[in-house]
Amino acid sequence: TRDEAAAVLSKEELGVLGPYFDIGEIGDMHHNAAKNVLHIRFSLEEIAARAELENNEAEAVIARGITKLYAARCKRETPYIDKTMYVSWNAMCISAYLQAARVMDLGEVREFAMKSLDRVLREAWDPVLGMAHVIAYGETGRSAVRIAGVLDDYVFTAQACLDAWECTGAMQYYRAAEQITESLLARFYDAAEGGGGFFDTQVPLDHEKPLGALAARRKPLQDTPTPAGNAVAASLLVRLECLSGKDDYALRAEETLKAFAGVVEHFGLYVGSFGLALQALAHPQLQVVVVGDGELARRLEAAALFRYAANKSVVRLTEAQIEKREMPQALCETLPKLQELWRGKTYALVCSGASCMPPITDEETLMGSLAEAM
Repeated sequence: TRDEAAAVLSKEELGVLGPYFDIGEIGDMHHNAAKNVLHIRFSLEEIAARAELENNEAEAVIARGITKLYAARCKRETPYIDKTMYVSWNAMCISAYLQAARVMDLGEVREFAMKSLDRVLREAWDPVLGMAHVIAYGETGRSAVRIAGVLDDYVFTAQACLDAWECTGAMQYYRAAEQITESLLARFYDAAEGGGGFFDTQVPLDHEKPLGALAARRKPLQDTPTPAGNAVAASLLVRLECLSGKDDYALRAEETLKAFAGVVEHFGLYVGSFGLALQALAHPQLQVVVVGDGELARRLEAAALFRYAANKSVVRLTEAQIEKREMPQALCETLPKLQELWRGKTYALVCSGASCMPPITDEETLMGSLAEAM
């Protein structure tokens, strides 16, 4: 509160840090209007001008005041930190890290993401038992009883596996995405007549006891605030259909989106993920395949990633992967024949369905072709 800040700061310090951190008589917390959440409201230059100080003087006052505020906060009891490693949240982070690594060419970020995904698959995924909800608990001595994964655990991990495949071309991640998706359909999809869509929990086994509020199975639609499981599942199925050639995936994606068509318009910005899934389903899927290594391949990949589209994916493959046919079925039917003519060269292909444009060897042409295709 402002009174708490005034108790540890001098009048001059409060005059600077009050507006700097937006410490007012009326704060931000609904349970106590006097409580403020500290955040920087003005720049150093603005604060210095308001206090009629030089920039270096204002900076010194702020530093001194922060030291006092921090010392006062350290006298409070430290809040509890939940260090449980949940599968879905880790999978979302992995996808974000992989995207950042590709766009900004950050090798260490990519390495950390891949190491994290390997741990999720190793410790939480079992082809027979399915996905677990927790990778590890933070507290020592905590029971290691396995808790069955929920919808989010499956869909975000499968998406992360596809992202990893696009980033590396390593087929073990594509196969993991397919395996998890098949398990997802078997455990969560509402196959009843007139059904469609995915429940948030799987049908409990005979020995399993539903957890609290999860005893009632629901179909999540709203992004609250993480993307809704049904929308992510639909996007996942659309991505897999064009790579695997399995029409059933696209059918399930369409049925999932249809299940919410009558109510989705009432949710506004809270169904952004649904809009992205619908856009991916409504437009032909574009796959940009960059073949080769070295600087040119890196530039072609960067050009392919430059413009976002919900219906576009970019994968990087080596000649060895193509020649050994280490690719999803749809790519296997196209690339090996082309590779006989382009062996030893670096190029990019823009493909949609079973057809591809001629190979492209420079960034500007690739960006132009994608602009036309999208």
